[in-house]
Amino acid sequence: AYRAAIKEVRTKIEILSEDFAVRHDYNPIHHMERRLKVPESIEEKLERLKKEVSIESARENIFDIAGIRVVCNFIDDVYAIADMLTSQNDVTLITEKDYIKNPKPNGYRSLHLVLSVPVFLSSGSVPVPVEVQIRTIAMDFWASLEHQIRYKPDEAIHNDDALRRELKQCAEESALLDRRMQEIYRRLKEGQKEG
Repeated sequence: AYRAAIKEVRTKIEILSEDFAVRHDYNPIHHMERRLKVPESIEEKLERLKKEVSIESARENIFDIAGIRVVCNFIDDVYAIADMLTSQNDVTLITEKDYIKNPKPNGYRSLHLVLSVPVFLSSGSVPVPVEVQIRTIAMDFWASLEHQIRYKPDEAIHNDDALRRELKQCAEESALLDRRMQEIYRRLKEGQKEG
């Protein structure tokens, strides 16, 4: 069901971006990635949450078993995609965490939505949660590299405050660049309208 839910949401996003491209002569999505949590990772998360390790418990407590990452060109695109997706009448928004307006302490930025979508199986329709992370290319660039650095096995890295500060500084510079690029793009669009 989780695999089917990923396909369901991915298809919805593809249709929305194609429709957006036709209307605005511009595709807001740079690329998409999908992810299905492996059983070990689910088990580890349940233990961390101090919950029973079972399929039923996973279904009740973990909402990011199925995940899609949508990487957009600009900040405005992130919110446009989120609005289009959540306004569909068969999509239910379960939770929204806006780490763009409120970045995590380490500098991480992204918009996280947990959506419930109906998956039609032979036994009938079942609602399945899917986590959708929507972010810009700049946010994705920083998050990917920060993840690689942070998950190095060297213990010294994890306790290095100077390194953490530097990574956060990179996140701030990346966010500034994002805002500047957005502003340039807005000015160009305004100029086209006037012209």
